[in-house]
Amino acid sequence: MKRKEFIKKTIVGGAFSLLGVGTMANNKEKNNSQKNTPIGFNHLPNKEYKTMNTVLHKAVTRGQANHGWLQSKHTFSFANYHNPERMHFGTLRVLNDDIVAPSMGFGTHPHRDMEIISIPLEGDLEHKDSMGNTAVIKSGDIQVLSAGSGITHSEYNKNSNSEVKFLQIWVLPNKKGVTPRYDQITLNTIDRENKLQQILSPTPEDAGVWIHQNAWFHITNLEQGNTVNYALKNPDKNGVYAFILKGDATINHQNLNKRDGFGVWGVDSLDIHADSSTEILLMEVPMTL
Repeated sequence: MKRKEFIKKTIVGGAFSLLGVGTMANNKEKNNSQKNTPIGFNHLPNKEYKTMNTVLHKAVTRGQANHGWLQSKHTFSFANYHNPERMHFGTLRVLNDDIVAPSMGFGTHPHRDMEIISIPLEGDLEHKDSMGNTAVIKSGDIQVLSAGSGITHSEYNKNSNSEVKFLQIWVLPNKKGVTPRYDQITLNTIDRENKLQQILSPTPEDAGVWIHQNAWFHITNLEQGNTVNYALKNPDKNGVYAFILKGDATINHQNLNKRDGFGVWGVDSLDIHADSSTEILLMEVPMTL
């Protein structure tokens, strides 16, 4: 399938549009919806680095987009970046590393049947949606949008003199057509110092935000030389995708650097060692729907 045809069709999970495809919005009005074709599941999206039950995505191999107002790095196929061997890791569909210019952002656009998680790294990100929610999230917060039966929203850099940097993550849900839902919380970042802090789960009563999927996210800040062990919640069905936010680490004997991604499945746990002071996001997700 040609790339132009790919972009025009419907994405896995029924999302209406690909966030960030030319949606420059200094007037907070534009809506440029483009769609993707259904895809199969491929748990080994990078044959160059493949070893048994692991996949390595070096930071420099990610897709890139520079729209002037938006600089984005795509771990998986997104918008004009299409790599058939990088479609997802299990139900983890999108991992975008975004930098948005002052006062700019993503105009109002629709989503459906997708769990959308935003994690600010620097600056302030303003959110508005068709449910009437208006909120600002910043470093230390986490936001979740369960698109369900359908929702529209916009996201902007709240500040006029500084960039906003954030991760946007899409997870395919285990239920379709649910009532749309928005939530955000402020996390106590002290709870991740040299230990794992849970920031997302499938259970409303559990720590962090929750989504419609048997997924768990954790963050850790490790000082050089420290080690933590992550025991999978559901090792029979899930894998873990580790994303190195800062520094250098070794996970299950794999050396990793800033912004590298490393997926592992078929294991019960991960041994994580800080080769330098490091910050790591762990995303445990089902490997099949």
